[in-house]
Amino acid sequence: MTALTSTTQGATLDDWRPEDPVFWERTGARVARRNLVFSVLSEHIGFSVWSLWSVLVLFLGPKYGIDAAGKFTLTALPTAVGAVLRLPYTVAVSVFGGRNWTVISALLLLVPTVLAGLALRPGVSYATLLAVAAVAGLGGGNFASSMANINTFYPQRLKGRALGINAGGGNLGVAAVQLVGLLILATAGAAHPRLLPLVYIPLIVLAALGAALRMDNLNVRRDDPGALREVAGDVHTWVISLLYVGTFGSFIGFGFAFGQVLQVQFHHDFNTPVKVAYLTFLGPLLGSLARPLGGAMADRWGGARVTLWNFAAMALGALTVLIASRHGSLGLFLTGFIALFVLSGIGNGSTYKMIPVIFHHRAVRSDADPERAERVARRHATAVIGLAGAVGALGGVLVNIAFRRSFQTSHNGDAAYLAFVVCYAVCLAVTWAVYCRPQAVQPSADGMADPG
Repeated sequence: MTALTSTTQGATLDDWRPEDPVFWERTGARVARRNLVFSVLSEHIGFSVWSLWSVLVLFLGPKYGIDAAGKFTLTALPTAVGAVLRLPYTVAVSVFGGRNWTVISALLLLVPTVLAGLALRPGVSYATLLAVAAVAGLGGGNFASSMANINTFYPQRLKGRALGINAGGGNLGVAAVQLVGLLILATAGAAHPRLLPLVYIPLIVLAALGAALRMDNLNVRRDDPGALREVAGDVHTWVISLLYVGTFGSFIGFGFAFGQVLQVQFHHDFNTPVKVAYLTFLGPLLGSLARPLGGAMADRWGGARVTLWNFAAMALGALTVLIASRHGSLGLFLTGFIALFVLSGIGNGSTYKMIPVIFHHRAVRSDADPERAERVARRHATAVIGLAGAVGALGGVLVNIAFRRSFQTSHNGDAAYLAFVVCYAVCLAVTWAVYCRPQAVQPSADGMADPG
C-alpha cells in the first residue's frame, strides 16, 4: 500500500513510484484514477467559468450599448488574465499540494460567478463589465495546476492518455457553459444573463468538496518551485510553447470568438442570440472530445509526428474557412471551422504528450542514475506544462485581437483567417525542423524525435 500520512495540509502520499510496474498494478493505478476524476471535475468547471463571457456577450443587446469590437475585448480580457495566472498556478501545486490547491482554486471560482451575477444589468458601465470579465480569468489558471498535478501521478507510457483525458474533460467546460447558455436563452430569454453565472455556484462548491474528500497530495513535488527557472533557459520549452499557441490558442480563441464571428459575418442567418447559441457549443465540444484522441495517437505514433501532420491539416482547414468567407458560403465556412476545432483538440493532446517524452529522454541521457533522472524529468516536464499552457493561452488573446482588428478594418474576418494559415504553416515548419527532420534528431523508441 502507498504510505499515507496526515499533515496540516491534508492527505499526503509519501511513497509514489508510478514507473514501478508492481506498485502501479497494486496501488498506483487506482489512486491515480481517483485523483484524475476529481481533477477533471474541478478543471471542467474552471473552463466553464473562464469562458463565461463567450456566452454572456450574446446576452448583451442594444440596451448595453456595446459594439462588436467591445465584445471581442470582453472575451479577450479573461483569456489574457487566465494565461498569466497559469504560471503561479503551476507553482502553487508544489507549494500547497495538488489536493489542497485544487480545493483553493475551485473555491476562488466563486468570485467571478458571484460578481457577474451581481453586475449584469442594463445601464452597467463598460468599465465594470471589463473588470468583472477580467476576474473570470481565474478559471483559466485551473488548467495549468490540474495538468501539472496529474502529470506526476502517471507513468511515462500513460501520460499522453492521462493528460489528454484530464485536459479534454476540462476543455468540455467551454461547450458545457455554452449549452447552459443556450438553455437559458431558449427558456428565460436574453433579458436574464445573471442566471448563467448563478447556475455554477453550487457546482463550484460540490467540486471543491469532492477534491477535499477524494484527492491526495504528493510529497515528491516539494522541490518543484525552482523548476520553472530551470526550464526557462531551455530552447525546447519555447518551441513547445509556440506549438501550443497554434493548437490550444486556436481552441480557446475560437471557442470564445466563434459566436460573435457568426453574428457579425453571417448576420442574416444568425440574427438572434438563440440561433448563434445553437451552433457555438458544437466546435468546443468536438475539440474537447478530440483531445484525448490526440494524446492516444501520440502514445502510439509519437507526439511530433502527429503534431506535424495535424498542423498541415489545420492550415488546410483555415484556408477552407478563408475561401468560404470570400464566397459567402455558410456551409463550407462551418465545415472548415468545425474541422479547426477538432484538429486543435488533437494537436493539444499530441503537443502535450511531447513534453514528458522530450524531458525524459534528456534526463536519462544526462544522468546515469535512473531514479534521479526520472525525478528531474518529472520536475522539468511539469514546469514546462505550466509554462507552455500560459504561453499557449495567450494565443487565444491573439485570435480575438486578430478578429477584432479584421472586422474593424474590412468588416469581415478574411485577414484573420489568412493570419491563421500563416501561423499553422510556421508551426508545421518548426515541428519538422526541430523534431522530425532526420538530419537534426535521432528517433526515440516511441516514434517521436528525441531532441539532441
